[in-house]
Amino acid sequence: MAKSVNKVILIGNLGKDPEIRYTPQGTAIATLALATNERYKDKEGNWQDRTEWHRVIAWQRLAEIAGEYLKKGRSVYIEGRLQTRSWEDKNTHEKKYATEIVAQDLVLLGGGQGAGASGDEGGGSRSRGAGAGSGGSMNQSQGAPDYEGATQITDDDIPF
Repeated sequence: MAKSVNKVILIGNLGKDPEIRYTPQGTAIATLALATNERYKDKEGNWQDRTEWHRVIAWQRLAEIAGEYLKKGRSVYIEGRLQTRSWEDKNTHEKKYATEIVAQDLVLLGGGQGAGASGDEGGGSRSRGAGAGSGGSMNQSQGAPDYEGATQITDDDIPF
């Protein structure tokens, strides 16, 4: 079999606070709504903004860290992999699909609302975890880049 790569890197802003839940075995799961923006010129030469929404899932210690430090509006760097899952709708019996990013690395970036969970506006916090298979640990990362991220968003703008 040929070598393949499934890697996603995103820098964006959270559209709402992370949703944290736990499996029956006590494993933490965080769901994040992450907005990324693109600015382009249309056919008439006018600047247009387009926001893309991403569903990000973090597991175990990475999920706990996300719940503790991330808030709506916060800029964040996410590294992970794409995963598509399917299920049957209980009412319509239709097969439904969702593609999401399973986070493996998370870096809190400066600025943004809710920045500096411990008053740290300059550097970011970095957490590394390998998804459902292993826990993550929290390290300090000095000089994390600032990112002027998403435009002002409201809960009504988030599709999930």
